Amino acid sequence: MKTISLIGAPTDVGASVRGAGMGPDALRVAGLVEALQARALTVIDHGNLHGPANPWLEPVNGLRHLKEAIDWNQAVYNAVEAALAAGQMPMMLGGDHCLAIGSISAIANHCRKVGKKLRVLWFDAHADSNLSTISPTGNIHGMPVACLMGHGPKELISYGAHTPAMLPSEIRLIGIRSVDEGERRFIHEMGMQVFDMRYIDEHGMRAVMTSALEGLDADTHLHVSFDLDCLDPAIAPGVGTAVLGGPTYREAQLCMEMIADTGMLASLDVVELNPALDLRNQTAVLAVDLIESLFGKSTLVRLKD
Repeated sequence: MKTISLIGAPTDVGASVRGAGMGPDALRVAGLVEALQARALTVIDHGNLHGPANPWLEPVNGLRHLKEAIDWNQAVYNAVEAALAAGQMPMMLGGDHCLAIGSISAIANHCRKVGKKLRVLWFDAHADSNLSTISPTGNIHGMPVACLMGHGPKELISYGAHTPAMLPSEIRLIGIRSVDEGERRFIHEMGMQVFDMRYIDEHGMRAVMTSALEGLDADTHLHVSFDLDCLDPAIAPGVGTAVLGGPTYREAQLCMEMIADTGMLASLDVVELNPALDLRNQTAVLAVDLIESLFGKSTLVRLKD
């Protein structure tokens, strides 16, 4: 039986809009713990990490709240590292997506220690590949992919004393539909595999997920970093940077079910839930529904092929 380690990271220091710091508790209110327990999983809820308050200042040298982001990511890194060392599956509840720097850095370091390959599925409306020199806002939640590739402030790219934390070949970006011009160049230079919404429209979500999951084996650690703004805002309004034209409910469910079918999910981020912008906790309830599917809940009534 898997033991899930819930790690709340209630901050929006990397975001453009206040409110993501309330995300972890909104997921709990939506019944996350009970839903996981209903899947015969052991759940240890560590509560929420503590870190600096959001000072809500203007960017300095193209970066907003750098010191606070460094401290929060260190707290996340330590908690995820401890969960993995204890043989538990870390589930980081954000908070904004800059926190994935700490989360995935810890996971990548763990993979190096135990000799596993890493595969990250990054579900997001945005490429999150900005640099301080090209970011139009300075918001660090637009930079975690670049930081994980070793491009960013030295304090954000060297958790676990290893830079870069991961390689471009280890990540698949899914659902992308809002990319700055500088990010587009960076993505091409790094050679990352991106399944944007046009690709999904042309090929279908099943083909996308088949490709994104290709090559997994028993020596692979599969991590999902799930930004709720990946979803279409018609079904997930409670996010700070909504972008029209995202995956539908059924497309999102198919993603989760195909991941569950691999039986290889080893860690998870759920980020950018903003209850201040939600409707009666609708987005949190949807997130819990999708997380259940990640752990095997299915509507499948036919025999599997």
